[in-house]
Amino acid sequence: MKKNIAIAGAGLVGSLLAIYLLRRGYHVTIFERRADMRRNPVGAGRSINLALSNRGLHALAEVGLSDDLRAVAIPMHGRMVHDRQGNTNLQPYGKQGQFINSISRSNLNIVLMNKAEAMGAVFHFEQRVTHIDTERSAITTASPENHLATYHFDGIVGADGAFSAVRLGLQLTDRFDFSQTYLSHGYKELHIPAAAGGQFAFERNALHIWPRESFMMIALPNPGGSFTGTLFFPFEGKNSFASLTTDHAIRSFLEETFPDVVKLMPEVLRDFNHNPTGSLVTVQCFPWARHNTLLIGDAAHAIVPFYGQGMNAGFEDCSVLNKLLQHHHDHWDAAIRDFQQQRKPDTDAIAQLALDNFIEMRDLVADEKFVLRKKIEARIHELYPDKWIPLYSMVTFHETIRYADALHTGRKQKEIMDDILAQPDIAATWQSLNFEQLANRLHRP
Repeated sequence: MKKNIAIAGAGLVGSLLAIYLLRRGYHVTIFERRADMRRNPVGAGRSINLALSNRGLHALAEVGLSDDLRAVAIPMHGRMVHDRQGNTNLQPYGKQGQFINSISRSNLNIVLMNKAEAMGAVFHFEQRVTHIDTERSAITTASPENHLATYHFDGIVGADGAFSAVRLGLQLTDRFDFSQTYLSHGYKELHIPAAAGGQFAFERNALHIWPRESFMMIALPNPGGSFTGTLFFPFEGKNSFASLTTDHAIRSFLEETFPDVVKLMPEVLRDFNHNPTGSLVTVQCFPWARHNTLLIGDAAHAIVPFYGQGMNAGFEDCSVLNKLLQHHHDHWDAAIRDFQQQRKPDTDAIAQLALDNFIEMRDLVADEKFVLRKKIEARIHELYPDKWIPLYSMVTFHETIRYADALHTGRKQKEIMDDILAQPDIAATWQSLNFEQLANRLHRP
């Protein structure tokens, strides 16, 4: 008899995991505290556009959905950096033909929910998880009227996000390590409408970024010609959400800081005043499994969005768990035990990489030495592609390279590049470097 599994959370990871389990013949029941987004549109300002890359696409391909979702995504071949004067510079993400994909969070979620439901998943919306009994694999939920119901399953999966109710249940058990760390920055969505005739106001196939040292704005393209802009900005301080208290202050700041884009945003004041200010949190915990209850995705390892890997890491979780279920012949306890041991080092690594990339995006992408470093690394990779793969490419385009290995190799690359950039007149002489020697140095013990 196949197992009966409960999933808390009908978001991206919960819905994809349901599809994997249904393909294995499991019975799946999904509890979601929110209303069904297919019937209740998600309000603006509460989600960041998603960057779907190879790790996520690999998982979607395993369940037969990658082609459908590629068709509605917009390829982004690099970062388009905007300076204060409105000048732009495109920094390719990888070699020609490599790109990430801008995709709507809600549209992707709806595709996954529809697929899971068509395969037999049972959804219970507006059901808030109030209690988890890991020893009995029981889950208690409450309706909006606070009617309680308790259900028993063979296993429970908490895919209910960074503020997981399932994880809270595990936190009440013995020897459970947990930490959450907030950035001093928050985020706010700002809409950039399509230009006349539905045209894109900026380059369509790029992630646009306005780096301003201690803060930044990014914009991702949407079908129909618009962009979703996101301002990452300190909560407190001289230049901060707290300091912009009047319409005049808001408009003056935005026009001075982002002049080329603000003139294209007729509703910027309304967006700034009415869209919520979101927080940015890193969550780490362990163990992820207790008896037959498991945490997955953001419930186990929420990260900040600056590597575009939160969803991709969660989708990779689903793929790894599926392989372990196959390896262990669907012995749930053995598979989830191995899953947490295998994935924990990788999710710790991508959490660190995401924090590091925030500094890179807001401070360094406009820096001349940073741009030179990227040129040198691209040349080494071009000449010796098997010996030197840039860190961003390892994380984004090489799903067979584990996050932990990418972090380790990236640190070695940084040491080498720091030595190179310290050489006098390197900007004028870099093309005469011994690139083979540099590539080989990366692989020395």
